[in-house]
Amino acid sequence: MRGFAKSVLISIIATICILLFTNFIFFFPWYTTLIVQTFNLSQIVASDNYLKESNYEDALEDLRNRPIYRDNANKIKIEVKNEDDTDAIGFDDPGKYLDGGYTDRDKPYRQRGNKVTVTVSASYPLKIKLWGQEYQKDIDVSFKLDTTGLKHYKDLDYYADLPDEDGESLP
Repeated sequence: MRGFAKSVLISIIATICILLFTNFIFFFPWYTTLIVQTFNLSQIVASDNYLKESNYEDALEDLRNRPIYRDNANKIKIEVKNEDDTDAIGFDDPGKYLDGGYTDRDKPYRQRGNKVTVTVSASYPLKIKLWGQEYQKDIDVSFKLDTTGLKHYKDLDYYADLPDEDGESLP
């Protein structure tokens, strides 16, 4: 009897391991899509030094409409931060910042050469169906890329963050 119980237990454990393995096979294309989307956003951010609202909405909608992300579409987040940890998502037209009375720190973009961090977060639904009952665990995953802004803005002081001969920042 003990041998029969061990064989049943081993069969159950083997079945669970096979189901987990097949579920993780789907994880790799899911995670690769997250990496590619983060890379594409970082290229867009590098060209403008910030992410425009239309690009943000398009990327978010694109991820939410993909079949592998539909289960947890509401848990997808896109964050774009400047070096000073301020939000780097802004208007589509940078001219609004010129006329709106914004200070340099209020603008989502910084001068050329500053670091911008792009993070895309999502939740992977790990599902296993055993004997008609489905078990699900959501695994929060994110991918982060740092990029450097390439665009020179004439409305920002280029020398504001450069150190002088003594190593101190210029006023």
